[in-house]
Amino acid sequence: MTRREAREAVFGLVFETEFHNGENYREIYELACEDRDIAQDKYIESTYFGICEHIEDIDKIIGEHSNGWRANRLAFVSRSIIRLAVYEMLYVKEIPENVSINEAVELAKKYDDEKARAFINGVLNSVYKSLSNKKEEKAAEDAVSENE
Repeated sequence: MTRREAREAVFGLVFETEFHNGENYREIYELACEDRDIAQDKYIESTYFGICEHIEDIDKIIGEHSNGWRANRLAFVSRSIIRLAVYEMLYVKEIPENVSINEAVELAKKYDDEKARAFINGVLNSVYKSLSNKKEEKAAEDAVSENE
């Protein structure tokens, strides 16, 4: 299974979880593996569970970068795509942020409204810039600490 296929499986799980109010996500995963032949894949499991476990933090970040739209007001498809990409940018260090953004836009092309692509791209680019600024600030603080 390619990473793109695995990412698409995670998107499907996150989207499905929307209809269960985030409850029983482990059960959703187990049933999906049985019923839809989702492969037992470390990326799929860790990313899906990670999104569910960090959903409040992820949604807070989405709200801060979505131009006045709270995460719970976004369409399920868009929100699921953005949640996946934000999770990757925050917690999956081996995936470059630009790859997460690009893959999110590709998911939007396949599953979301045409107008949603630009919105998703804009939100994720804003998150990326914010994370980059925080990394630069942290590096500067660390450099000052080392010199003292």
